[in-house]
Amino acid sequence: MNSAEILTDAFQRVSENVHHAIDGVDAPTLLARVDDDANTLAWLIWHLTRVQDDHVADLLETDQIWVSAGWVDRFRLPFPPEDTGYGHSSDDVAAVVVSAPELLLGYFDEVHDRTVHFLRGLSDDDLDRVVDENWNPPVTLGVRLVSVIADDLQHAGQAAFLRGVLERSHR
Repeated sequence: MNSAEILTDAFQRVSENVHHAIDGVDAPTLLARVDDDANTLAWLIWHLTRVQDDHVADLLETDQIWVSAGWVDRFRLPFPPEDTGYGHSSDDVAAVVVSAPELLLGYFDEVHDRTVHFLRGLSDDDLDRVVDENWNPPVTLGVRLVSVIADDLQHAGQAAFLRGVLERSHR
């Protein structure tokens, strides 16, 4: 297994976790909060997808799918197109109103597909390319991809936990 295959496997695990967390949930569950300041399933999945879209688009030096494929218009959220959810307040979390998991999964799947396509073209040497010199040490392509995976898995795990809590509380 080469590095690109390992990274692809990791992103596939993100996809499996995202789908497991929200497949089949209804709108009230997507928007439920365990307290007034907690994240929702909708916000968690939207945010992890926005971050992946933002970072992979930057690596490809192209537009984010959020804008180029019209997802920003389908979601109709009250944020600027470049917003990824980083630093969102409790009110911002509440503003991510999504009526069905299919909208979130449609956007996520399109971002995931582009990510996997990008990974298939990488060699091990590509992963050493510096992509961000604003850090010490500078961030390489490999480190950036692992960072996205770690962030995505963390939020997908939070979403799975939240779904479980919400389902148990409605028994």
